[in-house]
Amino acid sequence: MTAPAPDPRSRWIKEWDPEDETFWNSTGEKVARRNLAFSVLSEHIGFSVWTMWSVLVLFMGPEYGLSPADKFLLTSMVTLVGAVVRVPYTFAVALFGGRNWTVVSAALLLVPTVAAFAVTKPGTSFGTFLLVGLLAGVGGGNFASSMTNINAFFPMEKKGWALGLNAGGGNIGVPVIQLAALVIIGAGGGPRVLLGIYIPLIVVAAVLAALFMDNLATVRNDTGAAIDAAKDGHTWVMSFLYVGTFGSFIGYAFAFGQVLQVQFGRTPLQAAGLTFIGPLLGSLLRPVGGRLADRYGGARITLWNYVGMAAATGLLVVSAPQKSLPLFVTVFVVLFALSGLGNGSTYKMIPGIFRAKALARGLTGEEAASYGRRLSGASMGLIGAVGALGGVGINLAFRQSYLSYGSGTGAFVAFLVFYGLCFAVTWAVYLRRPDGRRRTATATEPKTRLGYAEV
Repeated sequence: MTAPAPDPRSRWIKEWDPEDETFWNSTGEKVARRNLAFSVLSEHIGFSVWTMWSVLVLFMGPEYGLSPADKFLLTSMVTLVGAVVRVPYTFAVALFGGRNWTVVSAALLLVPTVAAFAVTKPGTSFGTFLLVGLLAGVGGGNFASSMTNINAFFPMEKKGWALGLNAGGGNIGVPVIQLAALVIIGAGGGPRVLLGIYIPLIVVAAVLAALFMDNLATVRNDTGAAIDAAKDGHTWVMSFLYVGTFGSFIGYAFAFGQVLQVQFGRTPLQAAGLTFIGPLLGSLLRPVGGRLADRYGGARITLWNYVGMAAATGLLVVSAPQKSLPLFVTVFVVLFALSGLGNGSTYKMIPGIFRAKALARGLTGEEAASYGRRLSGASMGLIGAVGALGGVGINLAFRQSYLSYGSGTGAFVAFLVFYGLCFAVTWAVYLRRPDGRRRTATATEPKTRLGYAEV
């Protein structure tokens, strides 16, 4: 295959086959890495905008008139919008082009940032804060479009690393805005100074995407793919598993600081000084989870990751009555790290699952790769959206737990049960060995018994 030649006016690449080793080594890898770099930048700022209210609520003191329940409700609704918009953002890539939509989605981040800059002051009503917070949800959509776009650029054996790096770089937007808040607000700058810094950064991200990214003509809008993905049971199984990993990551990112304030009486600066550590580690470990999944199989890594998450949550349940802040923070950070690792391994499973289904149907070569890209790209938006809803559940669970029991223990017990269910589902669907009758089947039957342990 000849090297892709983007149209200088629209930056459309007519032909793209990353599975062709010659093409990949000569041209494809360089182009894919360039698009990955600027995709990460846009997604990174999108995550910062989406989660900025996890920081702002920490610094809303009594003069703002908001109760802890109000703050948990606010962050829940921000998370909800970020989850819902992931579905249309996924299909926008095929409709408008990955580069074109990255420019648009980055520019849209100006709306919630400028709005928050205007209203973040004492005297603003809770309804106004809620409305402006809902606008910030568009930052959550950048993840879905970015992942769908980057998925199409890389060959199967590199998807775990590429998707993990793309998502991890985006996820780091969470601890970055939390750390920036600690530095800026701690120095007396105030929340509006923090927001003001992000406005020019958004413009820069949009301009760089316009200058250096490309559209793939081979990724076309396909409503049939969306319907096929929605009908496939694996889309919903993976959505459930992604609730356990990414839902935990984003939910804890929004809630951790508030938990430290409500349960341990930390000041805003004390809480902000601890909240960024967990999301940072989780973000950095997401590519590691993808890399491990490339090597050992995403299902295996995901299974044992849930064992670790359940163990960490159990420790939180046991340690909560002791009121030990160092122990609580340490275990919570471990839980964050495991959620990031699991994010990488679960997302690596998606293209692998649909590639395995293609092979089971008797497809080979580019035909199998095309089938896998088509359905995995379509399913990513649905999986990402449902997964993010886990963040809504976590914030609502904390809200109810504090209202009912005065602590977060009730919420942690619920999370522990859920991680146990995730472990069981991962094992039963992707790792359970076929029964004896299956093992004595004819030589032609392995095609219908998919090797999901390797995805």
